Amino acid sequence: MNRAADKLKEVKCVIWDLDNTMWDGILLESDEVKLKPRMRELLAELDSRGILQSIASRNDTEHALDKLKEFGIDTYFLYPEINWNAKSTSIDKIRLNLNIGMDTILFIDDQPFERDEVLSVHPEVECLDVTPYETLLGHPRLNPRFITEDSRRRRAMYLEDIQRKKEEESFAGPQEAFLSSLGMRFVISEAREEDLKRAEELTIRTNQLNATGYTYSYEELDRIRQSDNHILLVCELTDKYGSYGKIGLALIELKESCWHLKMLLMSCRVMSRGVGTVMLTYIMQQAKNEGKVLRADFKQTDRNKMMYVTYRFANFTEISNDGEGNILFENDLKQIQPFPPYIDVLVTVAGGKG
Repeated sequence: MNRAADKLKEVKCVIWDLDNTMWDGILLESDEVKLKPRMRELLAELDSRGILQSIASRNDTEHALDKLKEFGIDTYFLYPEINWNAKSTSIDKIRLNLNIGMDTILFIDDQPFERDEVLSVHPEVECLDVTPYETLLGHPRLNPRFITEDSRRRRAMYLEDIQRKKEEESFAGPQEAFLSSLGMRFVISEAREEDLKRAEELTIRTNQLNATGYTYSYEELDRIRQSDNHILLVCELTDKYGSYGKIGLALIELKESCWHLKMLLMSCRVMSRGVGTVMLTYIMQQAKNEGKVLRADFKQTDRNKMMYVTYRFANFTEISNDGEGNILFENDLKQIQPFPPYIDVLVTVAGGKG
């Protein structure tokens, strides 16, 4: 894999050190540490761009959290790791909790030793000294092309998910009963022009549940949306805690002999909700109604094994494989899994295509 290309990926999470990074001074030596100038504004701007933030700091947990609350910035940080562990260990825990790629993390620390320790374990992480922090907002990986409603709500959606996890851990009963208690609603619709910024963002950010790994620009998606030979679908998931946002995208090419699924992706944030097959089931139902077989492109990567399993579980068979990870699946649609009983599926797709 091309490491240089990886470095160009948008940063999904900035992880901060505290002493002499977030604030001037060392907290254990003096309680009179001062937040760095314009740090509060910097945190707020990153948050508004949909960039998550966390902390990896060697410090006393309670003391440091109290200081963050005193500064009024504690709510910006998801899954903070404030302890005496190696920073590389803390970063790995944060990554696991956020369910993001290590190559989408930016770590900021004033100590060269700490940055080198992280790089020795996680070479994919970009590490920066804190010295140029006031120019951080100009960093190319921290400037998404579009800022969507979903990106503005990203931290809130993670906080809602933390509440879901807490309830799930305390729920006494089978998994399906818990999922039923969430009141999930899965809405499938044809992409509108106002959905395209988020659609582009999904193709760029989604790696684990992306069947092909292809990215599409806003302009390409807009041409596809208006084509009579294609269907571009988006889906949104909501439950009693709020909306997960637009979490899935599918691109279907309509051919004489078949429907061809050129792209299928789903946000990794909904992996545990049992909704990964809903969009695929809907597409299979519609292709069958049109009397077509369904074909699907798949490109194997080191991250999307789950999508391969999804296709095979849905009775797709390989009809070609070039040995380099490019697979063409086909499904005769004789057997289609029903929608899960714990999800209310609402379809708002106009007829006329197919």
